[in-house]
Amino acid sequence: MEDKRGWIFWVPRILSIAFILFLALFSLDVFEPGLSAGEIALGLFMHNIPSLILLFIVILSWKREIVGGIAFLAVGALYVFLVFFRASVPPLTALTWSLIISGPAFLIGILYLAGWIRKKRLRQT
Repeated sequence: MEDKRGWIFWVPRILSIAFILFLALFSLDVFEPGLSAGEIALGLFMHNIPSLILLFIVILSWKREIVGGIAFLAVGALYVFLVFFRASVPPLTALTWSLIISGPAFLIGILYLAGWIRKKRLRQT
């Protein structure tokens, strides 16, 4: 029987939820004086689309760690690509942004993959 209370099960899930909440904090810049409630709601929705996508990935990954591993690694790589090749920012700024956003995504992806490998080994024994 698999031990779902082990750290390798809970850490990627907790970190992914914390990461989504961290990304959602960036949407708070939509609150500006003079905006209507509808404009603020639309702004919040638009800013939180990445967080909603990641939340959907976490839901899928809860029992299928391979999904979370691949998805979070892909999200991290996509962000690095977008920052370095699409944004017109200085290289040091791009590196800093990449470490802040992609670093946790890569860590979470690796932890999901480690959990998947552990589950696979437990099934074989």
